[in-house]
Amino acid sequence: MNRFDKLFGIRGEAQVRYLDGEFQVVAPGEFVRCAVTGQKIDLADLRYWSVELQEAYASADISLNRYLEAVRGRGQG
Repeated sequence: MNRFDKLFGIRGEAQVRYLDGEFQVVAPGEFVRCAVTGQKIDLADLRYWSVELQEAYASADISLNRYLEAVRGRGQG
């Protein structure tokens, strides 16, 4: 985010590409949504996501549970 984003007040949902250990903002915004709960997560507070599923999570517990669901789902194919 640069000074113009703050000046013009870009508010809304960002589009993000989740990478290993970092994320890349594709379209500017202030937050992303948790893929499980729909809760808004400020980009400054974003800590948990899945590179494979390209999803953000509000907490470590939610992230772990989603990971376990995904692993179980792969075993049923």
